[in-house]
Amino acid sequence: MSEFDLIKRLQEIISIKPAAGHPSCVIGIGDDGAVLAVPPGRQLVVTTDTMVEAVHFRSRSAACDLGYKALAVNLSDLASMGAEPAWFFLALTLPSADSAWLESFAQGMADLAGTSGIELAGGDTTSGPLSITITALGLVETGKALTRSGAQEGDLLVVSGTLGDAAFALHTMNAGGTPDIASRNALDRPVPRLQLGRCLQELATSCIDVSDGLLADLGHILLASGKGAEIELERLPGSNSMNALEESERLELQTAGGDDYELCFTIPPQRRSELEQIEKETGNRLTVIGEITASGELLCKTPDGGIYLPMKRGYEHFSRNEAGDK
Repeated sequence: MSEFDLIKRLQEIISIKPAAGHPSCVIGIGDDGAVLAVPPGRQLVVTTDTMVEAVHFRSRSAACDLGYKALAVNLSDLASMGAEPAWFFLALTLPSADSAWLESFAQGMADLAGTSGIELAGGDTTSGPLSITITALGLVETGKALTRSGAQEGDLLVVSGTLGDAAFALHTMNAGGTPDIASRNALDRPVPRLQLGRCLQELATSCIDVSDGLLADLGHILLASGKGAEIELERLPGSNSMNALEESERLELQTAGGDDYELCFTIPPQRRSELEQIEKETGNRLTVIGEITASGELLCKTPDGGIYLPMKRGYEHFSRNEAGDK
């Protein structure tokens, strides 16, 4: 398969017919660059993520899951800013032009592109070690993008879904075991909280997606906002698999495991009652796990009033992380 045949096949599988009212890709694949029309009253939100074999995923990962997840992690970033998906660009480096692998990869990506309404607008292909880079673009009403920098003292700290399942699945597989289906799906096919992000535009004072681990990502909010936080560890939402683990293992996975792709956000305490309605609208479980403080420190409190000291706060590139754990 030649490079041009590869590009053509990717376009055939991934490209979707935009819904009525979708922002216009004036010129897409086929020219040296895309021309995009941003509607009046909207701002462009742009995010990029790279996934590298043996760093972000196992060499034995299914191609369809890689295609799905590569797009999902970018959509999660758009969700954390309250943006509506519009277009994406795919830069794909392949060790060989394996048509069967490519078909499966593209179909996994197409599955999520179709349900999220995002349109493939261009990209690049080249030969080399397997690497997937996606740049996703979304739209948000002018001045309404969610950011990391607005948390205020007394704000409630909230997370969506459950934490730790993806890290549990990876840990289990690396140990030679077989994780339960729900945990494996959390690792391979995370669901970007796009609708939730949109619902939080008028409520959240700050927001981030949990990709590197709860403590690491919350730390970004605290740094940007100049605040501290206290987390009540007994409130961390867990699945049946998480809740069955020994406390020390569960806490490590939930606070620092990463790959959750849930939203962590802050809201004014007087607006707590609005969470229930958002849960009903989005179908997302929302859990208050603590509050923002003025201390500048991040403290994790145990049920007996003690302080939990984590061994690590999350995934860090250029450190000795286990290959494939992010």
